[in-house]
Amino acid sequence: MGDVVYRSEITLVRNRGPHRTALLPAGESVDFGVHSEVAAHYGVSMEGKTAISTTLDYVVAAAAG
Repeated sequence: MGDVVYRSEITLVRNRGPHRTALLPAGESVDFGVHSEVAAHYGVSMEGKTAISTTLDYVVAAAAG
């Protein structure tokens, strides 16, 4: 096995409930949360809340991209 070439270092902030923000190395941030069927599965009420893409949504997008 070769030497490690890159190690991603991020900071993950839990805002409230399932809402989290990832602070990325390039100075960007990404919000993660729940929506629709995912919220229902975990018993999270979406009443009065904004739907936010889940970590699974980002993983699928990254794998497809």
